[in-house]
Amino acid sequence: MWIQKFIETSRGTFEIFEKGEGDPLAITHLYSEYDTRGTVFANTFTEYYHVFLINLRGAGNSVKAQNESEYSMDETVLDLEAIREALGFEKWALGGHSTGGMLALKYAVLKEASLTKIIVSGAAASIRYNTDPDSIYNHQNPNFNRIREIMNLLNDPDLPIEERRKITREWALMSLYKEENLDKMYEKPNSGKTVGPRLDYFRKVDCQTYDVTEQLKQVTIPAYVCSGVYDAQCPYRFGVEIAELIPNASFTAFEQSNHYPFYEEELAFNEFAKLTLGSKEYSK
Repeated sequence: MWIQKFIETSRGTFEIFEKGEGDPLAITHLYSEYDTRGTVFANTFTEYYHVFLINLRGAGNSVKAQNESEYSMDETVLDLEAIREALGFEKWALGGHSTGGMLALKYAVLKEASLTKIIVSGAAASIRYNTDPDSIYNHQNPNFNRIREIMNLLNDPDLPIEERRKITREWALMSLYKEENLDKMYEKPNSGKTVGPRLDYFRKVDCQTYDVTEQLKQVTIPAYVCSGVYDAQCPYRFGVEIAELIPNASFTAFEQSNHYPFYEEELAFNEFAKLTLGSKEYSK
């Protein structure tokens, strides 16, 4: 079980969940809300790191946003910096899946000196991922209209919980290599409820200008990047691109996975987590 804590920072109070021993690793997602169940992605890393699973501004019991611009990636990086300082770390690692991975890239570009490494799964370096017809976020993709409907529904705070669960499963099914893996997703303890206002800000504002392609060429910290070959959200080639852009990056391909290799290739993903350990290069 993850331990819930509240961290007082210069930018407000943030709810975090803590588990594991070792070097500090922060994990979050741009528009998800966590609880003491943790996440399957984060749980993998607790075998090797002291993991801090963070509810960002407006998620869970963390400080609320005064205006929607506080949901931006740039502001979120500043919030993460405030959390790091409040915890007393000179540096830490940051990991994330999907938009959590994009946030890790943004953090590396803006505040590389605060990081020992980044871990990026199923992500892209720019909004160009939605120009690929293989992405469900591209208008040529057969799932495009339905995914837009799902996103709009999830932004409704009054949506009944059963309906929310139903359409969340539908979204997940679009992002699995094998349909039979859907039930497997729900067998393990996992949290990550979608925070509608944060998702809405990302898709309507932040992602319109998201592009760290050129800046990543200047990032020198280690980067551990992975993608599923059949990723329907951020297609595989965009994960490869990230690893090619960052000078000190390694890339791992998951041959039997879509967007969720930590469900579809659990043992292989655990090996990826081990690969990220590297040297012990932090201080507190």
